[in-house]
Amino acid sequence: MNPDEPGAGGSLRRALRIVEAVADAGDGVTAKAIARRLSTPLPTVYRVLGTLVEEGYLVRLHAVRGYGLGYRVVDLYRGLTDQIVPPLAVRELIGELHSEIGAATYLVVLRDTDVVVAHADSCTAHPGVPGLRVGEPVPGHATALGKAVLAHLDPGRLADVLTRSGTEARTAHTMTERRLIDRELLRVRSAGVAVEVEEFRRGTAGIALPLHAGGRVAALGVSVSRAEFGTRRWELERAVRDAAGPLIRQLSGPGAAASG
Repeated sequence: MNPDEPGAGGSLRRALRIVEAVADAGDGVTAKAIARRLSTPLPTVYRVLGTLVEEGYLVRLHAVRGYGLGYRVVDLYRGLTDQIVPPLAVRELIGELHSEIGAATYLVVLRDTDVVVAHADSCTAHPGVPGLRVGEPVPGHATALGKAVLAHLDPGRLADVLTRSGTEARTAHTMTERRLIDRELLRVRSAGVAVEVEEFRRGTAGIALPLHAGGRVAALGVSVSRAEFGTRRWELERAVRDAAGPLIRQLSGPGAAASG
């Protein structure tokens, strides 16, 4: 679609591209820089910037003579995360697992055709994996968390998820062929646990367990360095399995975040 096409559709796309350009460039990007980046006439950019500032999606930063993201964007992000973030009791259990096992811990849920991070717990000593952020989708075929979810979908929904997300290579170890992915998901169903070693990020590995809770599709997992995983693999699996039961009970209760 051409963002410069006439009509409401073209205007909306143009505004979205400008918001994205400001987000990419960071605070202080100028109208001229945006116009060059998007190959859009400067008067058009100024007009759209004015509307976006009025609506709160961008702010005019006078000190640096440029633009930045507005606070309405924060409201949108909060609206998304409020829908997927689990109850406090669930977050506390995930935090306890993080403290006890000494590893970054994650909960993901299936939101339509996306496997989305609903909660993450990490610290300086046990950092999270770059690219696994709350409110953002993860590649189902390349993460233990994603594979734990995908392994328990019916064939039709699995096909929808993989079609939507794609199966691109994230590292040299990523499985991208559908027959290999299907074979891996069969292994996950048989073992009851999903493992990923440098398939999403070099130097990292993870293990995850599917959570069947009141019709919800979710998974609990931990992530550590590749070297640490080699020596702690079974310890990590036991810890995740032990934590799964209490989490399932909490997720099945009233007030749990909906997904799927």
